[in-house]
Amino acid sequence: MEKEVDIPKEGKYIYGIIRHSDPLDYGPIGMGKRTDLVYGINFKDISAIVSNSPIIEYEVRRINMITHERVLEEVMKQFTVLPVRFSTISEHNDDSGILRILEKDYKKFDDLLTKMEGKKELGLKVLTKEAVIYESIIEKYDEIRLLRGKLMSLPADKSHYQRMKIGEMVAEALKKETENYKNSILDILNPLSVDVKINDSYGEMMIINVAFLVKNLAESAFDKAVNDLEEKFGRFMIFKYVGTLPLYNFVTLVINTKGI
Repeated sequence: MEKEVDIPKEGKYIYGIIRHSDPLDYGPIGMGKRTDLVYGINFKDISAIVSNSPIIEYEVRRINMITHERVLEEVMKQFTVLPVRFSTISEHNDDSGILRILEKDYKKFDDLLTKMEGKKELGLKVLTKEAVIYESIIEKYDEIRLLRGKLMSLPADKSHYQRMKIGEMVAEALKKETENYKNSILDILNPLSVDVKINDSYGEMMIINVAFLVKNLAESAFDKAVNDLEEKFGRFMIFKYVGTLPLYNFVTLVINTKGI
């Protein structure tokens, strides 16, 4: 006798909230292998973007994250979107649960949409070119350059302490230089944005990992400022500039779907 397999109940996966009051149909681009229809559920002038989904906890895997983001990116072509936390699923297999959420949290959604209307998130990562910035430190810091010159004439086994010392000096100088570059970048870009979120950098060579909330009308000026910075510092750095992104750094809705 074959063992029965539990089939998950059906619910509604919630991607984001927008201001819209008419029907919406984004086609079969939903979460999971089933590629369910993504559509809008309206309450007053606000819509939730959803698709049918089994009530499961989606793994934080690349394929799932990409699907979630692709839906948001498609909606963002027309609307300002309040992104909802990954793997948020209403436990109702019809629209009723979503409608109750929209009614219950209408004021919060309305206020956030008003706050975020006409704005977008732009991301910037800046990394140092290791060999180039190292050589620039040697040129700039006399003490390091002179000590390095002395070490070149000494055998490695007789200059261990000096080599450790110069390594510490270079690390300290690199920290100082990258902090100066970071401040220079922020001093130029901060005034062109509404809000800024500095995220953790990873690796010694990353100077900055930052998200900017920018008004749509200011985007061209912001783009030019980033291009000017890349032209100015491009000898020493690699600029990775990305936009338009979902507003994750400034809004991520956590919706309690239990009992609703």
